[in-house]
Amino acid sequence: MTRKPSNSGISRRRFLKDGVLLPLAVTVAGSGLAALFLRRAEGSSLYLRPPGALEEGRFLGACVRCGRCAQACPYKAIRMTGAAGAATGAPHLLVRDTPCSLCPDIPCAKACPTGALNRQITDVEQIRMGTAVIVARESCLSLRGLRCEVCYRQCPLIDKAITIEPRHNERTGTHSIMEPVVHQDKCVGCGVCEHACVLDKPAIVVLKQARPGKDAYDF
Repeated sequence: MTRKPSNSGISRRRFLKDGVLLPLAVTVAGSGLAALFLRRAEGSSLYLRPPGALEEGRFLGACVRCGRCAQACPYKAIRMTGAAGAATGAPHLLVRDTPCSLCPDIPCAKACPTGALNRQITDVEQIRMGTAVIVARESCLSLRGLRCEVCYRQCPLIDKAITIEPRHNERTGTHSIMEPVVHQDKCVGCGVCEHACVLDKPAIVVLKQARPGKDAYDF
């Protein structure tokens, strides 16, 4: 009697399908997740370098990814993972999650062994991590005529980096709009305002300063 071929083994077609396509799918899926994370990390307002960081190119060249700045941060605001390419493992902050608390003694910069973080900074007002910008004026509660002002009241440099400027509410004709105004020459980019914004998607964010080839610290 002729026996039928057994189906218990793995056919060549199935082997090729599972052995090649499945790992490829996992790789693509993983790449998609990585790309999603990197898009989040590389968003203009979503990651910042620690206080005292040199211009980006020089910072990445000097930083040895030792993690001492992160260890020195008492609020665990500095992270060591996320960015891609030459920036892999370089310290950064996601201020929407945990802003810089502007420690008076700036321990992260003092802990840096290579000078990637400028240790000459002696005053938190010298820090230049970025600049806060109201990017969603149509969503900002204060600009819609409501008394919010949370970003202003939480600002560590209140009445310096952010002030409130009242103006007539043309929409209602009877109320005032208490507009938060960011002064770029005073804003240090700590991200406290972005962190404090009560909206699900913050109306105010910190944008990285783009000064190619030039450091923000010219003492």
